[in-house]
Amino acid sequence: MTTTNGSNQKVYNTIVVGSGPAGLTAAIYAARGNLEPLVIEGYQAGGQLMLTSEVENFPGFRDGIMGPELMMQMRAQAERFGAEFITKNVTQVDLSGPSKKVWVDDDLYLAKTVIVSTGASANLLGLANESRLMGRGVSTCATCDGFFFRNKVIAVVGGGDSAMEEANFLSRFASKLYIIHRREGFRASAIMLERAQNNPKIEFVLNTVVTDVLGEEIVEGVRLKNTQTGQESDLKLDGVFVAIGHTPNTKLFAGQITRDDKGYILTSNDKSHVTASNLPGVFACGDVQDSRYRQAITAAGSGCAAALDAEHYLENLTDSEPAAVALGTV
Repeated sequence: MTTTNGSNQKVYNTIVVGSGPAGLTAAIYAARGNLEPLVIEGYQAGGQLMLTSEVENFPGFRDGIMGPELMMQMRAQAERFGAEFITKNVTQVDLSGPSKKVWVDDDLYLAKTVIVSTGASANLLGLANESRLMGRGVSTCATCDGFFFRNKVIAVVGGGDSAMEEANFLSRFASKLYIIHRREGFRASAIMLERAQNNPKIEFVLNTVVTDVLGEEIVEGVRLKNTQTGQESDLKLDGVFVAIGHTPNTKLFAGQITRDDKGYILTSNDKSHVTASNLPGVFACGDVQDSRYRQAITAAGSGCAAALDAEHYLENLTDSEPAAVALGTV
């Protein structure tokens, strides 16, 4: 049960920050564990799946399910078990001490534990039509959407390991694939680059940037510009995969939660509480701490783990605050 502090302010057992697959799964498990969680879901609730059309790789939906519908069902499930929701953004946190402080504008909320599930945002090219056609030929996830481009002509934009990995994966489905990169040099490792270069389905388009995504209802091509000559041309395509990295949504926690050099939250290697951050009572799950898999199902699994870790922490909570988990520097 939730408690009150000396000022009679409600102290939640758990506050979940974020509402993608990780956050909502954490909310479901926390609610079923009678933790009465508060979920601060943000103005853009639902995570990246709200930008996805059909999801075919989430277990339990034989014929697939639309991304927004999946998230609405997960939210309703958490709400059914008693999770409380606030559809606003967290504006400030103080996660030190036994009572974690979370602000939404001028409103302060207190909790014994906090589960961070704010996710990561795919880096985009910044084109208007890129956003408009997201889920209709534009994608940021090869594993999620590659199947829909069987025997199609597609392009991957990027020059790092992620771009090479996605290109090689997508070549299983596509009839032809272009890798569009703004330079001749690559950030990709030699072995990943070599695999792409040796793939007969892949053609490199170098010293080139995408200036527009073409198409009304679905992607029909891209407009390209050579960075050396300035010459523009159109390339007919059925799909565009943007693979220029992800940015974890962790600025809010800078200086408090330990992060790696890319901004991802570091969690414990201790198998007894794998989602624990360096701060006692603070847990992280989903894409905010997973730079490798970035799948809805893996995020959901870590959300389950975070709720169970938080429940275990609360069961063992004493009057003295436990020692922080050593994870490096903030």
